[in-house]
Amino acid sequence: QHCFKGHCIWLTPDILKQDGHWGAWSKFGSCSRTCGTGVKYRTRQCDNPHPANGGRTCVGPSYEFQLCNTQDCPKDMEDFREEQCRQWDPYFEYQNAKHHWLPYEHVDAKERCHLYCESKETGDVVYMKRMVHDGTRCSYKDPYSICVRGDCLKVGCDRVIGSTKQEDKCGVCGGDNTHCKVVKGTFSRVPKKQGHIKMFEIPVGARHLLIQETDATTHNLAIKNRETGKFILSEDNYVPDSKVFIDMGVEWEYRNDDDRETVQTMGPLRNGIVILVIPHGGAKISLTYKYMIHEDSLNVDNNNVLEVDSVSYEWALKKWSQCSKPCGGGYQFTKYGCRRKTDHKMVHRSYCELIPKPKPIRRVCNLQECSQPIWVTGEWEPCSKSCGKTGYQVRSVRCIQPLHDNTNRSVHTKYCNNDRPEGRRPCNRELCPAQWRIGPWSQCSVSCGNGTQDRLVLCRTRDNAIGLCKENKPETVRICRLPPCSRNVSDPSKKTYMIQWLSRPDPDYPIQKISSKDHCQGDKSMFCRMEVLSRYCSIPGYNKLCCKSCNMYSNVTEDNNVTDSNVNKNNDIEEELLTTLSPPMGASTTQSATSPPLVLKTHAPPSNATEEHPEINAVDVPYKIDGLDNEVSQHNIITRRRIPYERTRNQRIQELIAEKRKKETLRKIN
Repeated sequence: QHCFKGHCIWLTPDILKQDGHWGAWSKFGSCSRTCGTGVKYRTRQCDNPHPANGGRTCVGPSYEFQLCNTQDCPKDMEDFREEQCRQWDPYFEYQNAKHHWLPYEHVDAKERCHLYCESKETGDVVYMKRMVHDGTRCSYKDPYSICVRGDCLKVGCDRVIGSTKQEDKCGVCGGDNTHCKVVKGTFSRVPKKQGHIKMFEIPVGARHLLIQETDATTHNLAIKNRETGKFILSEDNYVPDSKVFIDMGVEWEYRNDDDRETVQTMGPLRNGIVILVIPHGGAKISLTYKYMIHEDSLNVDNNNVLEVDSVSYEWALKKWSQCSKPCGGGYQFTKYGCRRKTDHKMVHRSYCELIPKPKPIRRVCNLQECSQPIWVTGEWEPCSKSCGKTGYQVRSVRCIQPLHDNTNRSVHTKYCNNDRPEGRRPCNRELCPAQWRIGPWSQCSVSCGNGTQDRLVLCRTRDNAIGLCKENKPETVRICRLPPCSRNVSDPSKKTYMIQWLSRPDPDYPIQKISSKDHCQGDKSMFCRMEVLSRYCSIPGYNKLCCKSCNMYSNVTEDNNVTDSNVNKNNDIEEELLTTLSPPMGASTTQSATSPPLVLKTHAPPSNATEEHPEINAVDVPYKIDGLDNEVSQHNIITRRRIPYERTRNQRIQELIAEKRKKETLRKIN
């Protein structure tokens, strides 16, 4: 027994994996054209047997085709692409108007097997949203390559698919131009009457035709089909702009460069043409012409088109129209053409204008039932991104209806019942590989001594997007060690002074009393008025700077017997270093009166600890205070407890400032 779809079952032949194999080919169908090279198909099914239970489907094409009816069409028959465009004349409206649609060859070779038509009235080119019929020539410059199911199939002049055999310049397949003759000349006339003036004729089979005016004149060229009498250029005195157009089954190029006209075509001409001039004024008319032709076609009749009798022509069944529906029952109608009775050749319909046209015959077609349209998906395209957050891939999703001839046609998505398959999905949505991008180090945070530097470190991809860096992130902060801060500076304005933050009195440096010789002349800094700084009055330099405040705080402490408690509080010594840093280089070195010093904690002993007190774990603190003399010893290194957050009594400071201002005002008045 084996597991199958969640069940334990015995393996039997009807549930074993079965690969599909092709069945027999069908017979070839009818040819898509009656002449001028058509296409017929045969098909096969993957049903011998069908793939089952996860078996592989058949490999290879499900249809084959071959060329058929390769003989040239009668020269009077319409161009096949022109006929497909003309069918839209009575039905298709463009910009709320009906038009006469002419064939148009797209400049993009990939689009030439899709039906584009040009309006005769406006010159607008419109895509008819369909492929040309199988057997339509890909290009008017290549008379043999044809369109098959929307793709151009290369066909040689020997009517063999894939052949590279080509015609020479006068139409000989595989020829070497030895039978080609060049015909050229100049024809001049002086206009003596109004209306079209005939100049000369160009015979059937002419190739590489070039006609141009020798001089710029106000006259205009006109070209007429010699057999049908239909104008293909400058009809009814209408002078067109420079353009490329298709007529008589070939592509023409007309240019008007400063009143000098030129007409050319690669040919070959299926009908002879008459070159005429519409005169404007009395200037001399002079035209040159040049073309190539096979030597067997040199003896041609150059007479004018003779008047014809309508009795010599008749309406004849040309073909059935295309079925109105591909399945489910449609209709098709007979299409008539004008035929010459003498040789039964089809000619232009204008010869039968005076003959009543028979009513079209209708018949039913494509009676088979229409199959249910299904969703058909294409292959997923490569992902738009290799990584990141915006990658996606797409695939084609079409609603297809299978037809009885084993072909398919696209229908509107509303006819497919099931949910539309996914046509777009995300892909490669992982972070892109990236590298660390490192900025320059900043300046040291101090101008002397030990400080820090920092830099910007970002993880970025090549296009500067956020990515995934596999390496460890480089450091962003490092220590910078500059030369020690100088103790004596020659410039008094740039002196850096030391304040020793004391946690208890230093027996080596007791509090010095201000002698009577050094009379206190008042505080010299706003720091002095902050009660929280009174602990530093034991420093001689600070005592001299803030003599008034220190004397006041000393009296208060003695009266309230708080000295012992302060000393007891200072007995809690923590093994920490508090280093006050001087301002960065380029910054102002004068500290605000209300701002506390900048404190940086560290747990490592400093390298500049003095030799006199190796047992004491403290560092010098450089700090500048304006007005402080450099008479204080700078080598007191003692431990201290953790400094609490300092709170300034702002109200008290404001009262002291107001009192001082009041005294100064009274002194000035006295």
